[in-house]
Amino acid sequence: MTSLVLGLMLNGPIFNIRDFGAIGDGFTMNTKSIQAAIDRASKVGGGTVLVPAGRFLTGTIHLKSSINLHVSDKATILGSTKRKDYEKIIWYTLISAHKVHDVKITGTGTIDGQGAELAQDILHLVDTGEVKIPPKRWRPSELDRPEILEMNFCKKVTVSGVTIKNSCCWVQTYRECEDLLIDGIKVDSKSYWNNDGIDILDCKKAIIRNCDIDACDDGICLKSDNPKLKCEDISITNCKVRSSASAIKFGTSSHGGFKNIRIDNCQVRDTFRSVIALESVDGAILENINVGNIKAVNTGNAFFIRIGHRTLNAPVGRVRNIILHDIDVEVPAIQPDLGYAFKGPDIKTPHNVMPSSIMGHKQFPIENVKLERIKIHYPGGGITSVANAPVTQLSKIPEFAEQYPEFNMFGELPAWGLFVRHAKGITMKDCTFELAKADYRPAIVLDDVVNFKASRCYITGKDTNPLIVARKSKQISTPGLKIKTVN
Repeated sequence: MTSLVLGLMLNGPIFNIRDFGAIGDGFTMNTKSIQAAIDRASKVGGGTVLVPAGRFLTGTIHLKSSINLHVSDKATILGSTKRKDYEKIIWYTLISAHKVHDVKITGTGTIDGQGAELAQDILHLVDTGEVKIPPKRWRPSELDRPEILEMNFCKKVTVSGVTIKNSCCWVQTYRECEDLLIDGIKVDSKSYWNNDGIDILDCKKAIIRNCDIDACDDGICLKSDNPKLKCEDISITNCKVRSSASAIKFGTSSHGGFKNIRIDNCQVRDTFRSVIALESVDGAILENINVGNIKAVNTGNAFFIRIGHRTLNAPVGRVRNIILHDIDVEVPAIQPDLGYAFKGPDIKTPHNVMPSSIMGHKQFPIENVKLERIKIHYPGGGITSVANAPVTQLSKIPEFAEQYPEFNMFGELPAWGLFVRHAKGITMKDCTFELAKADYRPAIVLDDVVNFKASRCYITGKDTNPLIVARKSKQISTPGLKIKTVN
């Protein structure tokens, strides 16, 4: 393709990294050549830095304002397999953008972090004493392992079309960015632990669409590290996710907040934990979340909504105004992420299949959750010889307010379909829970719930128990469903 045609496609002057000495043989180190092309483009006010066909090995490179790093078809940016070739900005990273604007990564080529080989080099640094294993951990910290892409405090960011794979840690992090578009990328990252597909930290006005994520950790993860900021005005649409953790998750870090977020038309498969996890455990305000048109197969849990108090020097957070609608989930009887080299951790506590759950704080209930047109297929088969959590002993289920949040953190729960604790204003409409085999537990258990309404809801299959059991709950309306009250 001629430079003229490329110029018409990409806009602005084009700086081919080969013209700056880059060699695409997969062995020659090209860090200086690629950076020289970026620097030259920056000096003339911006342009396209073209990565042509070839395999270009590099260490850390720094993007600048008004730069489009275009990874063309049959081009691969290869991350070095030596940790010494990476710079630490906030974390070690292959491609960095820090306090810049109008920056893009485009094209149909590949960015390959060579994470498995890089991890081996870091483990060698552990053997030599240059890298320390954190207390109570058995692998190097995320802070010691490079990501592929890190964008911090940037405005007007676009990442589109490329394949990003084989990270040694989180794949890509966007920290406190504004006007962010991630469109049509593919993430294939199963090389090592902590391979979150996309991490969004305290960003504003972000669109994630048409992406295909396969990751050995959370697929798309929204986090809030800054107590003064939040993830706000974010749209996640038309994405496919496979994950050995949770598919779409808020709250691994939850200090500031999450507000005005829409998730729509996504597909989830082979996911160990939750399809949707919405969590505030570090003081965050999580509100105005709309999740709909989700199809999930072979996943450990449909949804998990949680308020905890892990960060004791912060106030307890709030979770409110959540809508989950038009969601269809199939939960299997076996561990759903089999086949991952780095699969989800074994659940040490004996348990039957886990229900979805809404778990508030005993002093601060989760408020105003609407569940509409939700269908969850459960395998059933829960028996007391595996684990037993009778509804007569609801008070013995721990609060675990200070612990890391996960859908399985409470062990065996006394419901097979939905467990709700410390909540106010929960509405279910046109929802169906299907049970393939008989289960010793009731479908729904309410514990300390005020104002629960279920209309046109159906429990189908082998269930012979009371369909809903309630304790310390009031203003309960469930026409057509049997309900039993316990002390």
